[in-house]
Amino acid sequence: MPERMGKYWAMIATLGLVWGGTFPLIKVALEGITPFWLAAGRIGFAAVLLCAIWGLRGGGLFKAQTSWTPLLIIGFASTALPFMLINWGQQHVSAGFTGLSMAAIPLFVLPLAHFFVPGERMILRRVIGFMIGFVGVALLIGGKAFESSNSELELLGRIACLSAAGCYAVSSILTRRLPPVDPVGLAAILLVIGSVIILPTAWAIEGPPVMPDTHTLAIIAFLGLIPTAAANFLRVIVVREAGPTFMTLTNYQVPVWAVVIGAVFLGEALPASMLLAMALILSGLCISQWGALRRLFSRA
Repeated sequence: MPERMGKYWAMIATLGLVWGGTFPLIKVALEGITPFWLAAGRIGFAAVLLCAIWGLRGGGLFKAQTSWTPLLIIGFASTALPFMLINWGQQHVSAGFTGLSMAAIPLFVLPLAHFFVPGERMILRRVIGFMIGFVGVALLIGGKAFESSNSELELLGRIACLSAAGCYAVSSILTRRLPPVDPVGLAAILLVIGSVIILPTAWAIEGPPVMPDTHTLAIIAFLGLIPTAAANFLRVIVVREAGPTFMTLTNYQVPVWAVVIGAVFLGEALPASMLLAMALILSGLCISQWGALRRLFSRA
């Protein structure tokens, strides 16, 4: 239905915008707090917020009896593990490489969805579209993605970022395969599972938490409220209703929004290579989702 597809396109545009500004904030926050406790604070704050909203809605979850095992796996793979991997990895890699790693999520999702999600076939048009988009992201980020950070753990940092992308891909597939569920309840319970995992892990690895300064606390609260609580709720809706492949379109938008925000608010230049990269990304999105776009703009 065109109206519904329009809603989903608006959601992924919002997610791209929100997540596009997240990685720089993480870099700033890591100056005042250790990586695992940053993940714990972000997930914990978001879990409390969404659980409060979920409770006001009645606290329902699945509409039919089902196993909790998939939820435990999704909660681990969509929050605790990738947050720890990204936060730790960003200490040892360039921001450009982190962005390129997140753009690789569609390349992980595409073959997984082909085998495990009905209706998500890996057709040639979709593969071409995603590859064009990925080339655009690589061009947009340029050599910054492969600049050395001179860290002794740079290789492990890169593996950590790519592993986080794989976690997001697997969790998207599993989320799509869940039975009918309340989206607020699902987003809340996944964050609760993530909190239960990350809190003892952070304590065991980094010791008891140290109270960060007010500036860092404000960043953690913002990261918990917007790119974690609100964005996870939208992510659940898109994956559940539009599919994990459609959801991956967000990952190509993240570097685009980062460039646009930098140009508009920081006065950064927009060289021809960036404009070409953005054209490739948008072209790739159009090719891979041609059917959805045609339905969106159809008058039928």
